[in-house]
Amino acid sequence: MARRNDPFTQDIDWLTLILYLGCITLGWLNVYAAVYSPEEHTSLFDMSTNAGKQLMWIGTTAILVICILVVNHKFFDSFAYLFYAFMILMLLLVLVAGANIKGSHSWFKFGGFQIQPAEFAKMATALALAKYLDNPGVSLTKQKDLMYIAGIIVLPCILILASNETGSTLVFASFTIMLYREGLPGWIPAIGITAAALFVLALIFPKLYIFAGIILLLVLFIALMPRYNRNLNNLLSLGVLVAGMMIFVTGVDFFVNSVLQKHQRNRIKVLVDPTIDPLGVGWNVTQAKIAIGSGRLQGKGFLEGTQTKFDFVPEQSTDFIFCTIGEEHGFIGSAVVLALFVGLLARIVILAEKQRSKFARVYGYCVAGIIFFHVMVNVGMTIGLMPVIGIPLPFFSYGGSSLWSFSILLFIFLKLDSRRTALSRR
Repeated sequence: MARRNDPFTQDIDWLTLILYLGCITLGWLNVYAAVYSPEEHTSLFDMSTNAGKQLMWIGTTAILVICILVVNHKFFDSFAYLFYAFMILMLLLVLVAGANIKGSHSWFKFGGFQIQPAEFAKMATALALAKYLDNPGVSLTKQKDLMYIAGIIVLPCILILASNETGSTLVFASFTIMLYREGLPGWIPAIGITAAALFVLALIFPKLYIFAGIILLLVLFIALMPRYNRNLNNLLSLGVLVAGMMIFVTGVDFFVNSVLQKHQRNRIKVLVDPTIDPLGVGWNVTQAKIAIGSGRLQGKGFLEGTQTKFDFVPEQSTDFIFCTIGEEHGFIGSAVVLALFVGLLARIVILAEKQRSKFARVYGYCVAGIIFFHVMVNVGMTIGLMPVIGIPLPFFSYGGSSLWSFSILLFIFLKLDSRRTALSRR
């Protein structure tokens, strides 16, 4: 006789759960450290502080997780499109009725309670993509299917961008990881990576040098090409590609100076040259580097960080929470945190590959891609390798919307995986 499926015991992947709890606990402690004042000696449980409020968010997250684990796994498959439609409606509504916070018109505000629909739109889009790709006959080599998939991804991006949330919009690029796993032609992500590389190079080097490099690569490529492939059609295709790359490089200046807003332009300039206006637009990155560098190998110790205590680092409990980790726990502590994320991501990918349904596998890769993108960009911007685009570090940054959205995102996958575990025991 089959044993009853109990989501709270053997069916849940306990290793993933332990890694998640480790991130949540360390995140809460570092939120407390980021706002700790030696003069006031506030408690971890003081609800007037960010640490106390984060504990409240953790408690409500636990309720949400329990709700996810007790519902039937088919619920998420059956209502995937409904979740997506509801989040599109919320993104439209926030443009009309949302509060303007720090230049971003993307928050619903109810007294002291704030929630950002853009954070949950990533989860809804992941479910919609998994649902669509699970349909029989859908293939990423078909132009029609690619158009539908692009529409599912682009629609929330447009609405989020309209609310002036550039950082959250860029996160949707993480779905490329899942799409590549599911058969997306390699030339599509290759074009994206090449465009990103050319964009950065165009900001650093004179265009003449870049053009010379492109032509040199073309000559080398033709020289190494087998003779039977050196036909007129292939050479013309290469010529068109090179011309397109040169046009793209030429248009970078126009895009940066005429299309981007001033604060976005400043962030890109700081990425290229951090010494520009160190007391103005370069302040965030400069202070973040100082804080992390001052931690050295072992760090200054818990609650002993000076850069964060005296508010040199901006947004130190949200977007720049990694600075607190680096300053107080040093290279070792930072490595432990990154190891937690690597372990979590590796485990999600391993579980995704074990799924019996395409819906669960696709959704699992979406979860891994979103978390990976957030960690890469958040940590990268604190050490000056990425532009400051204002996205949280999963499970660490202070905020209810962030904690809720990442926890829901992860535990929906764990619920789907628990079904596989239950079936494998029968």
